[in-house]
Amino acid sequence: MSKKLQSLFGLLLVLSMILAACAPAAEPVVEETQAPVVEEPIVVEEPVVVAPDAQALFAELIANLPADKGFGSVKVTALSEELVDKPPFLLDVREAAEIEKDGYIEGSVNIPVREVLANLDKLPGLNEPIVVTCASGHRGGMVMAALRMLGYTNVRNLNGGVNAWKKANLPLVTGSMPAAPEAISTPVIADQPLYDMLNSFLSTLPEGFYSIKSDKLAEELTGSALPTIIDVRTTAEWDKDGHIEGAVNIPFSDFFASLDQIPADKDAHIVVLCASGHRGSIIMMALRLMGYTDVINLNGGLNAWKAAQLPVEGWVDWATVMGEFISTLPADAGFYSVKSDKLNEMLVENPPFIVDVREPAEIEANGYIAGSINIPIRDLLKNLDKLPAQDQKIVITCASGHRGALGAMALRLLGYTDVVNLNGGMNGWIKAQFPVETGVPAAPTAGTAPEVDAARFAALDAYLSSLPEGFGAVKAPDFNAELTSGAVPFILDVRTVDEFNKGYIEGALNINVTDVPANLAQLPADKAAPIVVLCQSGHRGAFIQMYLQFLGYTNVRNLNGGMNGWIGAELPISTAG
Repeated sequence: MSKKLQSLFGLLLVLSMILAACAPAAEPVVEETQAPVVEEPIVVEEPVVVAPDAQALFAELIANLPADKGFGSVKVTALSEELVDKPPFLLDVREAAEIEKDGYIEGSVNIPVREVLANLDKLPGLNEPIVVTCASGHRGGMVMAALRMLGYTNVRNLNGGVNAWKKANLPLVTGSMPAAPEAISTPVIADQPLYDMLNSFLSTLPEGFYSIKSDKLAEELTGSALPTIIDVRTTAEWDKDGHIEGAVNIPFSDFFASLDQIPADKDAHIVVLCASGHRGSIIMMALRLMGYTDVINLNGGLNAWKAAQLPVEGWVDWATVMGEFISTLPADAGFYSVKSDKLNEMLVENPPFIVDVREPAEIEANGYIAGSINIPIRDLLKNLDKLPAQDQKIVITCASGHRGALGAMALRLLGYTDVVNLNGGMNGWIKAQFPVETGVPAAPTAGTAPEVDAARFAALDAYLSSLPEGFGAVKAPDFNAELTSGAVPFILDVRTVDEFNKGYIEGALNINVTDVPANLAQLPADKAAPIVVLCQSGHRGAFIQMYLQFLGYTNVRNLNGGMNGWIGAELPISTAG
């Protein structure tokens, strides 16, 4: 290369170097990197816990507790029979101190009410028979309800509890405690929120277990802030057995269809009651779990209220009323009867008002006493306006004295103070050859009926109106046929000891008529057992028949004509000694 070319090349090289030095610096190449991805945390949603619908649950429970099954209860007599043949599991939910004091039914397992649901493993399987017992039936009703809602299908509550068991003179184990409960099953809890709700309610029951005794309620009813009283018995029970004044009747089976009848204020003071406490405890529990804060159940129900002799509207304590009537029957006044000869004298001197309670056909066939009016026995109380004033003398006549006694007793219990029955009836009058009119008596004249106790009137009128054919009497030959056939009823002779010793029917028990109320324990315990009552003429026997029927004895008859009729039929008698 020539020197000129070399110089030119060098010059270019130097120039390029100068230009490179003056050029701006190149920016560094930075590799792009992806920003880290921040993952959102996975949120696991808790399952929505739906609170149990207490109203719906109890409505369903009650729909499955029919009246003919005791609303989920069992009576002491029925349980006593079951224990002989096929004993159920007996769960006693009382406190230990109560058991130590009062004893327990043999075979019971004791788990106090507050601990029951925490010890389901100590109970048998879901379909095994269980009977819950407590003192009165109050706690038992709550436990029965809880267990049934948890799926136990065969749970019942002992109606009236151990108190009723004792009253029935059934055996209790005393002086020891039941054996400690043992685990015998694996509990199945299909609905945990329901279990939690029920367990929370039972386990936190306060002293008194949300119940109130009769005397305490009676005190509240004398105050200024009266509770709302809800009576959950049936309408038939309300009508028959009366009610506490001011109570509202909402039958148990219809309760949840009638919630508009209970206070809207969930803090209102409410007292629930039924007959024994069983149904009341279930409704109380339902209302509290529905949010009512001040609901209590009447301990022992209306039965306990009556036992405490507290006032009941629309009901008569017939055991007391009739018991006093029978106990005070005056022997020196013929037990409110008059003999034919005495009546015949009265007709001459000062004729009484005579009511013939036979059927018209009987009067036409056999005649009547002059001056009588005719009102058949079944219609007697419906015609009080045809009778004289309550303090006037009235004589009732029938055929034998049986119906006349029933009528006389009914009128006296309504406040008539001078009513007597013709002893031996028209049969005795005719046998004594006193005068008899033929044809039909004159129609009675209507006046003004007196004011009488409505509850007494309703019960007595219902009794007389429903007298069966034969009017509840049995004729001597028919009764003798029963005795000779081997179907011997209980025979109750209510004459005096002297009368009895002169001649009686073999096998009869003698209790003087006025002593019967104090000796009811000598009668059959089964009130359906057949009983035949007798006296000398049928008069006293009819009184006792009516008394026993008002006490609930369902198969009582009176010997028509009494021992006079028996002897007249020439039937066998025994004598003392």
